[in-house]
Amino acid sequence: MPKRKGKDQGGGGGKRHDSGLLAADKSLGQNFLKNPAVVDSIVERAKLRPTDAVLEVGPGTGNLTVKLLARAKSLVAVEFDPRMVREVKKRVEGDPRKHRLELIQGDILKTPLPFFDVCVANLPYNISSPFLFKLLAHRPYFRCAVVMFQEEFAQRLSARPGDALYCRLSVNTQLLAKVTQLIKVGRNNFRPPPKVDSRVVRIEVRNPPPPVDFVEWDGLLRLLFNRLDRGHFRQLRLAIFSKANLKILYVTFQIVASAQFTLDVSFPDPFSRYLDFLDVLTLDMFGTIRCDWDPSTNPPRMTTNLV
Repeated sequence: MPKRKGKDQGGGGGKRHDSGLLAADKSLGQNFLKNPAVVDSIVERAKLRPTDAVLEVGPGTGNLTVKLLARAKSLVAVEFDPRMVREVKKRVEGDPRKHRLELIQGDILKTPLPFFDVCVANLPYNISSPFLFKLLAHRPYFRCAVVMFQEEFAQRLSARPGDALYCRLSVNTQLLAKVTQLIKVGRNNFRPPPKVDSRVVRIEVRNPPPPVDFVEWDGLLRLLFNRLDRGHFRQLRLAIFSKANLKILYVTFQIVASAQFTLDVSFPDPFSRYLDFLDVLTLDMFGTIRCDWDPSTNPPRMTTNLV
């Protein structure tokens, strides 16, 4: 899926190089995958079944399309550039399986997604984030998506607490899906070569989804990650772990614990259980705070340190 610009995207057959290859439109952020070995690797990692309905986003000149068409029961390809739509039609003109293909010319961010089992996408990097979350919100559930992203963006999707690339995107994506890094694709595998390398990832949406209000959750993360620099972290930490907030958290935990937990006898009292729970929760979520509790004091004392 290329960038959207205000100019008319219709017209003739499009500019071509002297070699006869269709020229990439830089204003659309187009970079065509030209290495057939990478194309084959992407198709293999999609693990398609003969009964699968496949969604392809950004088919470009059709290098992936013809491979997917040979393995899937049906294929819907969404392409923004009408030149590419015409190119794909030419590529499959003599293919006896062309009846399996439906080509849609449009903006993938505005186009309703059809039913599909597997999604394969090679799209411009400037729409990576909105496309990703549109994909994660899609229902009914699909089996997986195999998507090409800019390398750093792809690495952020599976970054862990403490990693330099760990961010709000990492937390939200991992909340909603399992992400597996598949292959690195160097810039020279594209025509023209982009300025950065790429990565292909496999995305499997969690089913059932976590029982959270995603809008509220994302609002909390936005606040946290916007303040995770050294200058603001102390203020944020003091706000979260103030006595008033700790009391509210403890009362809430008692309610949850009474409904969901069987208190283990190894914990001397529910408050100790709560402290252990909050310690683990804090470390798992933020990965940047170390909480040390001393329940022998009255009231129990907590110290926190950056790690």
